[in-house]
Order: sequence, then structure tokens, then C-alpha cells
Amino acid sequence: MSRRTVPEKMRALELRAYDGRPESLALVEREVPRPRKDEVLVRVAASPVNPSDLMFLRGLYGQRKSLPVVPGFEGAGEVVATGRGVLAHALAGKRVACAAPPDADGTWAEYVRTDAKLCIPLRKEVDTEQAAAMIVNPFTAWALVERARKGGHEGVAQTAAASALGRMLNKLAARKGVEVVNVVRRKEQVELLRSEGARHVLDSGEKNFDERLADLCERLKVSLSFDAVAGEMTNRLLRAMRRGGTVVVYGALSMEPCQADPRALIFEGKSVEGFWLSEWLRAKNALNRYQTATQVQKLLASDLRTQVRTRLPLEDAAKGLAEYEQNMTGGKVLLVPGGQTTCQA
Repeated sequence: MSRRTVPEKMRALELRAYDGRPESLALVEREVPRPRKDEVLVRVAASPVNPSDLMFLRGLYGQRKSLPVVPGFEGAGEVVATGRGVLAHALAGKRVACAAPPDADGTWAEYVRTDAKLCIPLRKEVDTEQAAAMIVNPFTAWALVERARKGGHEGVAQTAAASALGRMLNKLAARKGVEVVNVVRRKEQVELLRSEGARHVLDSGEKNFDERLADLCERLKVSLSFDAVAGEMTNRLLRAMRRGGTVVVYGALSMEPCQADPRALIFEGKSVEGFWLSEWLRAKNALNRYQTATQVQKLLASDLRTQVRTRLPLEDAAKGLAEYEQNMTGGKVLLVPGGQTTCQA
């Protein structure tokens, strides 16, 4: 595809140290990358800030890239140039949701070069802002509920239940007939989830939390838990579940190592395992990924809708990161590199 409409330079956020300090993330001018074979160049309309991004900035994520590097794991925009290859050429001129390549620059820039296989062509009715955040949270919620459904679990428990992902999981689980015990940290989060129809919500700060959690896990036959917090919360879930239960850890909001009582592991047949969306996606064949993407897009306006708190240009990224970290349940912060997003094609 012709690059005549693509400039030579672009603005991007550049990470220079894995220390989480605002001054380690700088707005710079870079050359617009040229797509190689089986790659595309996406003009980024919007890219969200996720908890995984905050971990990446601190060097705590599962992958470290060579510095300096552009952060950002996902986004959406238009394919404006392509390299050689049938799939890349098929995406030319299309709106896509895209994931950043695992070993190169990410989406917090005006343009991102990525593998054509990491792009999802968008349905006409899909809002670009919703598409920007459709991979990390909606796909994870879909994968976890799929795990519960295929495993025949009648009830599950989840932490960080008032997060964007937790609320998506709640709605998907209800659609699939799976009961959910929701664990949150504050009273207002309890009220939020109940206002959205959640039946079982517990505040982990209450004195009788562990007893109530164990009681609900027994009554609802909870044998699977999804933990986004880690630290001591992993062990509290482990203790509360029925014999043979499994805690699936997919996040580390506490920034602490998981705790696990060896007696639960040895004598009660319980277990702890991890979930990483990147690995889950890699294990899926092309048809499975396409089918999942189709189903997820159909629900982006309802069960998998992302609440957007604010939209910020790249120069205000530091403000947006601080705002998001202080209150992750208040809606997504979207970085909008080129200004106002175009909602639909």
C-alpha cells in the first residue's frame, strides 16, 4: 500500500527506565516505522491504560523490552500501510483493533507497526474507542468464563470485581448461568456491583469476610476462583473454596507474591495456577481466534462495554497514568494520539 499519506515523523511516548517514575516516560519525535513482510502500520486512534501497562512501566510484567521503547499493549485505528503478505494486504485501509508486538514498540504513539495476525478487523457498528480496549479486558473475561463453563463449575469467585474486567466477567457469567462471588475492597464498590445486578458481593475489609466467603463458596459450590490481586488474597480464596478447588491468578494488583497454605495444597487437593492472555491466544488456532473476536465484538456495546473516564493527548499521559492508578474502577483513561477519535467507520 502506498505510504504517500503517511508522514516521516511521529510523536510517541518513550519509556527510558523500568522504575515507574513519571520522568522516565517522555514525549519524543520518532521516525514512523515501515511495515515489513506480514506486518501492517496502524494509525492509532486510541489506546487505553491498563493495570498491565502500569506493571510494564515498573519492569514487573512478564516481558521486558529493550529500552528505550514505546509502551502500550493494545489500541485501535486504521491500517495505513502494509508490508508484503496476503493477510497484511487484506487489512489495507481497514479499521482494526490491534495488539502490540511482543518484542517491539507499542501503541502509545501516533503509529504502531505490528504483525497482521495481531490485528482484528472491526465490524462496521463497532465504536473505535470500545475497540481500542477490546483485547486485554474483554478477551480475558471471555477466556476465564470459558474456563469455568468448560470445566463444569457451577460457581466461581473473583477478586477486583469492581474493575472493568471484573464487571465484564460478572455479566458474561450471568449469561452462561455461572454464579459469581464478587470480592471488592470498599463499601461503594459493593453498592456499585449490586446496582448492576450482582447477587453476591463481599467487602474484604469487613471483620467477618473470611467466614462469609467460605460460607458462600460452600453454598454456591465454588471450585474455581479468579484472582487479580495476589498477595494474601490468594490464600484467603484458597482456604475458602471447596476441596479440590483452584485459584487462577491473572493479576498482581497488590504487587506482592502469592501466599498459599501448604496444608490446602497437600491435604485438600487445592491448587494455584497462572493465566496469561498472551499464552491463551497463542494456544488458539486462527479459526478459534476469529470466532472469539466475532463474539466479543458483538458484545462490546453491552456486556463487554468499557466505561471511558477521560480522553487525553499523549502530552498529558503522566496525568492520566496517575489518575488511573489512584482509581482504577472509575473508568478507562484513553490516550488519543491524533486528537478526537472517530467512533465508527
